Amino acid sequence: MSFKKDLKLLIKPYYWVNILLSFSYIIAKRTPLLCNYLFNLKAEERCELDGRETEILFFLVIVIMIRTRKTGSVTMINYLTSSFIYTKIANLILWSYGDVRYGALFLCIFILIGLVLPEPTYSGPEHITYFRNATSFEEEMNRDKRICWIVCFFTVWNPACVNFAPIFSSLSAEYHLDNFKFGKIDVGRDPSAAQKFHISDSSFSKQLPTVILFQNGKEVDRRPTVDSKGKLQKFFFSEDNVKAALNLNNIYKESKESASKAIKANKAEKKTN
Repeated sequence: MSFKKDLKLLIKPYYWVNILLSFSYIIAKRTPLLCNYLFNLKAEERCELDGRETEILFFLVIVIMIRTRKTGSVTMINYLTSSFIYTKIANLILWSYGDVRYGALFLCIFILIGLVLPEPTYSGPEHITYFRNATSFEEEMNRDKRICWIVCFFTVWNPACVNFAPIFSSLSAEYHLDNFKFGKIDVGRDPSAAQKFHISDSSFSKQLPTVILFQNGKEVDRRPTVDSKGKLQKFFFSEDNVKAALNLNNIYKESKESASKAIKANKAEKKTN
């Protein structure tokens, strides 16, 4: 299902234009007609990557693999989005290596595309309550402890949080009930919330985002978790992983049944009165 969604997103200009920019130098260097025209090769020279260009591309692959894993990228779109900045910088270096004028032209195109085609954001429905701080959330939770809450603690500058934002919005649209709600707290704006719920909000934190499940006014589960030795257990925030780890299907079913029973009880009480 996620793969089909990714394929639909690839139709958007942002993705295919950036993919084209990411492969622009390789395409130009491996296409004889373009190669001979752009680089004015001598008769004995061939249209292929030289040793230095191969080294740059090999280094690029390593950087992308490391960085995308650190940002928690788990889908094709996540990988592409996380890698675009590195591939375009590598192409800038390669074009400049081939000819400084081409490097300058690529830089102008790079900036122009960034201004004209910003990254698409999630535009679907969501049912999320945004809390300013931990206190406002606790007040809301304690107001009716029968409500089950799933709260995402995030920062706007963390790539993993940015990648997870549309997934959390999609989950809130799918599972929201009057007694099963979703909330978000920006620990970048309220560091005390991170301290209260034992979440590291440093620039190198591996606890962002953190998703916590609250039932009956108490925390019952969270991801990522810490083992008995205090070691953080890595967790990939895909839609399927969150559903399975926090048992969302069963919680939704139980919440729906509980709400149905409450409605029936209220109707019965009104009849007796």
